[in-house]
Amino acid sequence: MSHIELFLETMQSTLRDVIPIAAVLVGFQLFVLRQRIAHVWRVLRGFIYVLLGLALFLMGLEEAIFPLGEVMAAQLTNPAFLYGELYQEGITVLEAVSWQDYTWVYVFAFAIGLATTLAEPSLIAVGMKAQQVSGGAISAWGLRLAVSFGVAAGVALGCFRIVTGTDLWLYIVVAYVVVILQTLRAPKMIIPLAYDSGGVTTSTVTVPLLAALGLGLAATIPGRSPLIDGFGLIAFASVFPIMSVMGYAQISRWLEKRRHAEKGGEDAF
Repeated sequence: MSHIELFLETMQSTLRDVIPIAAVLVGFQLFVLRQRIAHVWRVLRGFIYVLLGLALFLMGLEEAIFPLGEVMAAQLTNPAFLYGELYQEGITVLEAVSWQDYTWVYVFAFAIGLATTLAEPSLIAVGMKAQQVSGGAISAWGLRLAVSFGVAAGVALGCFRIVTGTDLWLYIVVAYVVVILQTLRAPKMIIPLAYDSGGVTTSTVTVPLLAALGLGLAATIPGRSPLIDGFGLIAFASVFPIMSVMGYAQISRWLEKRRHAEKGGEDAF
């Protein structure tokens, strides 16, 4: 299929998906609010931009992002890369595979989780709004770093789960128990933002790469099933930012209390 045919097919499916949303918005504007649509031509132009942007984005996912994630997973789990000379000498190594052999997989997962989250447009927008609403009490950059490190740690642990083949529910249950305990102790101001941060990370940039990475790992690691083991990385990317943001707030509060205590001690002298 040529790029033009792929674009037209993607545009057709995108139009089919977007029309119901547009129909709801226009219907409420005309029949519920009973008001005319202001700047009709501007709205139509924006609608066309949305269609073109979504179609090109979906093409990019199909042509670049998904293949890139799968290729990286295949290369990082290739026995020739993992075992080097042993593999070239024909020594059987697949029977002795252990989780320590996939160190570079975890490093790559951490790095890609950190980089994609820092570049996530929705997280940038939330960070700016949080800093604006809080009057600077919440740093946009600090929030982005906390969320990004949470996603990175979660994705690395998710790849460890795929490599070892352990059950997903064990990790998720433990993670949410930690989240509940943190919720009881974290500053009230940060709790809603922390929970929202878990949602904004799973958006346009992060999800496609994580899905491709998880499926690629499960397809190339011996004994793993893409259907059973390939999914779940996005769940890790959702829950771990909640933990990291609340942890960031708790550490910040502890450091602030410590500074006040040291300052009070100095004033006493």
